[in-house]
Amino acid sequence: MKVKRFELRRISDSFWKYAIYLFGASSFIILLLIALFILREGFPAFIQTGLWQFVSGTTWDVHDKSFGILPMIIASIYVTIGALIISVPLGLFCAIYITDVAPIKIREIVRPALELLVGIPSVVYGLVGMLMLVPFIGSMGHGSGDSILAASIVLAVMVLPTIVSITEDSIDAVPKAYREGALALGSTRWQMIYHVVIPAAKSGIVASIVLGMGRAIGETMAMIMVIGNSLVIPNSIFSSARTLTGTLALELKYAEGLHWNALFATGVVLFVFILIINSMGILLLRGRKK
Repeated sequence: MKVKRFELRRISDSFWKYAIYLFGASSFIILLLIALFILREGFPAFIQTGLWQFVSGTTWDVHDKSFGILPMIIASIYVTIGALIISVPLGLFCAIYITDVAPIKIREIVRPALELLVGIPSVVYGLVGMLMLVPFIGSMGHGSGDSILAASIVLAVMVLPTIVSITEDSIDAVPKAYREGALALGSTRWQMIYHVVIPAAKSGIVASIVLGMGRAIGETMAMIMVIGNSLVIPNSIFSSARTLTGTLALELKYAEGLHWNALFATGVVLFVFILIINSMGILLLRGRKK
């Protein structure tokens, strides 16, 4: 009887061990299948248009079967950089305030409030931006207000929780002895934060910026609602533009033939961008933990 129980337990342990391996590998398998699918669908566009022409071309015309995504790449980069310019200083100061400055009662209010921002749907951010921010920019004499600037501001609010959360964890992980040592040597609180805490948490802060960048470049709905969706290379922050994700969302429903393949080729480029950015963030986070 005891032998049978032992055998059943051994079989059960082996089953769950391999089940855990399978479920653990499933995320990689799913990622690989997605990559193969979009590459298969987009490959004809790379062949017919040419990879360099597709990436560097400035004309996107479905009727003439001319597909170049350079304006979308530039718009995506501009919006992402603009969002980071706004959100990084704000996120860093907010994380410092929560960890080293705010009283406990205020900290218990501010931290959940920031975490709530993650749960708000992107379409809500886009709606607020479209109804409030875009008319305000337009009233300043800059066209309709649909612009890189409006998209950057909306996106900055959306990536702020990511930057604050990871930066806060990094700053909070700095050993207490570092702070006490700096204060014991006569540093003020701000000198201690600037010269000791921030350098010690530097890799985590950089990782939060990189992951926030990945979140920003992949945003779709909010961008469609506030950026204007013009297929031109933007020449200022007040110019209307269209991002890579916006093109996919707006045109995929009615695409066919080479147009369909070109949209999936756009997805391949976006997939590579996000994969590189997220990989950089993961490597930086691992470096911080060592």
